[in-house]
Amino acid sequence: MPFLSATASKKVNSSGGGGGYLTASKLGDGESTRIAILSEEPLEFFCQWGEDSQGNKKPFRFVSEPTPSDIEAEMGEFQPRLNYEGTAVEKPKFAVCCFVFEYQTESVKVLEIGQKGLLKELDALSQSEDYENLHEWDFVLSREGMKLNTVYRIVPGPRKKGMQEKIDAAWSEAQKQGYDLNQLLVGGNPFGESNA
Repeated sequence: MPFLSATASKKVNSSGGGGGYLTASKLGDGESTRIAILSEEPLEFFCQWGEDSQGNKKPFRFVSEPTPSDIEAEMGEFQPRLNYEGTAVEKPKFAVCCFVFEYQTESVKVLEIGQKGLLKELDALSQSEDYENLHEWDFVLSREGMKLNTVYRIVPGPRKKGMQEKIDAAWSEAQKQGYDLNQLLVGGNPFGESNA
């Protein structure tokens, strides 16, 4: 018999904060998380991270690839983040977001994917006859390695038995609360009015 209750176990074994956001880069080396895709279509955008004089970091999202003047106008007192080597400003990165059900927390989260390898894997899966409807599958998102030697993977698997009802209920509740990915493009809260 486990020492901790199921609820306590989830809390102590959850990988980091992040609230309602989930990214592969926040997983630790060798960590993974199981998800089910909820959004009909992903939100596509370009992301440029900025940093203010106190070291606070913030993502700035653009509908199309921004010019340096677009970035400067949007960032205000923030400055574009430097690349890993610290030699130049990072270029805006193409990314997608979608709502997912995360099994570990049994909640609806925003998954942001900016890694080209993951995007290619998902695109290839969606074009395969076997995985044509990504909403019928679960996916395990994983990370191996650190810094420049990091490999991200997304592997499909059958829907976990007995979970469809729980997934449907969580997604229905999120929709009732007004969850909206487009809020990310205007610096708003994607988790609805009651979660502002």
